[in-house]
Amino acid sequence: MNQDSCSARTEPTTERGRRSRLKLLRAAEQVFGQHGYEGASVADICRQADAALGSFYVYFPDKKSAFCELVDSLGKRLRQALAEATKGETDRFAMERAGLTAFFAFLAEHQKLYRIVRQAEFVDEAVFRRYYERLGEGYAQGMAQAMDDGAVRRTDPVIAAHCLMGMADFLGMRWMLWDNCDLGAVPALVDTAIDIVSHGLAPRMAVGDAATPSTPAKARKPAKRIASGRTAIARKP
Repeated sequence: MNQDSCSARTEPTTERGRRSRLKLLRAAEQVFGQHGYEGASVADICRQADAALGSFYVYFPDKKSAFCELVDSLGKRLRQALAEATKGETDRFAMERAGLTAFFAFLAEHQKLYRIVRQAEFVDEAVFRRYYERLGEGYAQGMAQAMDDGAVRRTDPVIAAHCLMGMADFLGMRWMLWDNCDLGAVPALVDTAIDIVSHGLAPRMAVGDAATPSTPAKARKPAKRIASGRTAIARKP
């Protein structure tokens, strides 16, 4: 059950074939996201794609292969979206802000992403791990470069990258998935997250009071207050 079933893939050789394959993957995203891996069928995917049953088997040997490729495809598209959003940014914290905002936008477009990726752990563990490992590799490289440039303090770049990935993952799950947050309210959520990334959780020192690091600073008021586990962030109607 846990071996990688996606090693042998039939790659289309024509543009029409690539479009057909992508159409099936888009349909698989909807079907697996709605019905789950066990509840979905190849026939469901073909109906969603408005494609003949035989066309599915031109590109995928079975349902599991399509599922595995879907997870890989979603991971690749997410990494591309993050790279595009952060391209041209030179300030590391502006880059983090742009990347987090792009991540939330990706979740809004691919609302079943969490359900699909979480299922991958039990459908094919290698694919599940690959999704996060590929995301983490690029992130850690970026953090290492930022440390070399003096943009952030030096620490273990791999641990730093996974801390930030974990933060984004759970923020997305809570507000984009559970609370169905409206994208117009995302900047307030990003402001709070980036403030924590930039300054940590230790109380800020008051101006001119370097000798007493425990003295709380008169920090600026957060964009949105978070109280009792709830926020003022708007939900979609």
